[in-house]
Amino acid sequence: MFPRTTVGGLSLSRMIIGTNWMLGFSHRSVSQDQMIRDRYSRAESFQPILDAYMEYGIDTIMGPISQNQIIIDGIRLFEERTGKKLILVDTPILNVDDTAAGRREAEAAIRASAQVGSAFCLIHHSSAEQLVNKNTHEIVRLGDYTDMIRQAGMRPGLSAHMPELIVYSDEQGYDVETYIQIYNCMGFLMQVEIETVAAIIRNAKKPVMTIKSMAAGRVTPFVGLTFSWNTIRERDMITLGAYSPDEVHEDVEISLAAIEHRFPQLERRSSPAPDQAAFGD
Repeated sequence: MFPRTTVGGLSLSRMIIGTNWMLGFSHRSVSQDQMIRDRYSRAESFQPILDAYMEYGIDTIMGPISQNQIIIDGIRLFEERTGKKLILVDTPILNVDDTAAGRREAEAAIRASAQVGSAFCLIHHSSAEQLVNKNTHEIVRLGDYTDMIRQAGMRPGLSAHMPELIVYSDEQGYDVETYIQIYNCMGFLMQVEIETVAAIIRNAKKPVMTIKSMAAGRVTPFVGLTFSWNTIRERDMITLGAYSPDEVHEDVEISLAAIEHRFPQLERRSSPAPDQAAFGD
């Protein structure tokens, strides 16, 4: 079974199921986005891949769950079919306008997150970053939203694509249990150097859920996962999406090998000339 960690008093699998490759956010091309949506077009489509993750006790799933009915339906069908429970880490986009109307809309989005059974509600980076004051190192009015999340019965956190959010939140002592941070060996979508983000994760006061470890397919799983697992802490996590059950099994083996400091047991890649000496035995 896959190793676990504790976040906000709750046991989570250190590998978190990513949803970009189930919801159609490939970070590659419009055609690949559509390819994903064509594959995952019904609640039933999600079942084989969720089954594959659960074989290893990987029971934590992250994404904008409450705002995508297709993944809600897929999760509900999985839980009804198997009797097993997924731990939901929801990342809703909130209206953070400092108005009565904006507040009502934010409260409604947070209630919707609670209604689908989310254990964690992490304010989406596109919303949280609107509140950042770099001069004062503050995330203005963040407490309003974390209080709404607590009142709704969930654990609050921050999606921090902007790495300063982790630094500012720790400095100010905001009520958050965890952070999401982009982290990969290519620096893909990262706003500062890899070494700097690595240090921010290393020094974070709360566990960090890293994302995009394979730079949205720009590096192979062996390269991306081996780097990430060996440079984060034992309390931190990797969020890993996959397109098929076979990818899940492969990525889990690579991940466990990295954690255990051994070489992964994988089949050789295919080739028109598979008996080349360069491919090894």
